[in-house]
Amino acid sequence: MHELVEQVLAEIPLVDGHNDWPYALRGRAGSSVEDLDRPRTGFHTDIPRLRAGRVGAQFWSVFVPSTLPEPEAVVGTLEQIDLVHRLVARYPGTFALACTEPDVLAAFSSGRIAALLGAEGGHAIAGSAGVLRALARLGVRYLTLTHNDSTSWADSATGTEVAGGLDATGRAVVAEMNRIGVLVDLSHTAETTQHAALDVAAAPVMFSHSSARAEGDHPRNVSDAVLARLAGNGGVVQLTFVPSFLSVAAARWWREAQEALGEHAFPWPRAPRPGEDPAVAVVENDTALHTAVPEEELARWEADHPRPTVGIADVVRHVEHAREVAGVDHIGLGGDYDGVDRLPDGLEDVSGYPRLLDALAERGWSRAELAALVGGNVLRVLRDADDAAVETLWPRVR
Repeated sequence: MHELVEQVLAEIPLVDGHNDWPYALRGRAGSSVEDLDRPRTGFHTDIPRLRAGRVGAQFWSVFVPSTLPEPEAVVGTLEQIDLVHRLVARYPGTFALACTEPDVLAAFSSGRIAALLGAEGGHAIAGSAGVLRALARLGVRYLTLTHNDSTSWADSATGTEVAGGLDATGRAVVAEMNRIGVLVDLSHTAETTQHAALDVAAAPVMFSHSSARAEGDHPRNVSDAVLARLAGNGGVVQLTFVPSFLSVAAARWWREAQEALGEHAFPWPRAPRPGEDPAVAVVENDTALHTAVPEEELARWEADHPRPTVGIADVVRHVEHAREVAGVDHIGLGGDYDGVDRLPDGLEDVSGYPRLLDALAERGWSRAELAALVGGNVLRVLRDADDAAVETLWPRVR
């Protein structure tokens, strides 16, 4: 079966929908992009492990928390975009900026990893169509309509309902995204928002990192009713590896941990000031994190309440359920590496993708099905969204 997986990965890029490495680098490396071509502890991602995992294209999340005021969120988003652009410039033999399907395929044929951008949360545009268009001109290929909190115009799966799914402004944002080819990412959104977006979308939508609610009853997962609509829209759900999304036991463990210890918000790490040594920001960010999150207390609680085991088989359950309901042409992968503290056994870092694909091949997945999952479906969505767009603003890439 390994030979089949090798053939697939040699022919089509593995396109992952969501990786928070830029956020992790902001907090733990002071936004520095140096020394990433060697193994780095404390991260799920580095260049050697991306190569080992056969990643061919990555949507880098340019994430800012939804607790930030919107003007600050715009600044933070621009800083994260800058980090990805610096990453690509620092390692031109490894990465190539990509916005379109031809960009991705050109990068893959040259032996490089296509670097795409996804902005996580509608707060990143501060209610401005001009900011949305500016982000597109910088290469942002998708916008997640919400993060953990609702915006004034779209409801989050974990936030307060304010818009009845999408209000008139939200529908106008979706229309403008379709007009300029920015993908509508429905991860993090409420089911009402998902249905509202599918009602008005003129181009395929995506879920950059979600799983199947029928296999894990978590508000961040996608219901069968929504999965069943993806075929009619032409969209794709990229199944994620977050343990509490995959396993009812893991979700229960996390809720009990929060009840016992309280919920703790991770502080937004600051970027270095002009001319400042990044190490200074690293120290301050580390101090702020340890002050906000009682890691020692959590470790003691975990010693008495061991985490449930979550593994590749749990991911397989979700992938196969989504295939059954949405169809094999509407599924992909979105690991959420460096966005969570723990990943399933066998998928602990970005080197694990071939192990997941081997498990699927052993269950009888064909070459064509594996190719659709790893990248074919997402590439089609990129192409179809560009075809549906009236005007595209992507930067010219090499």
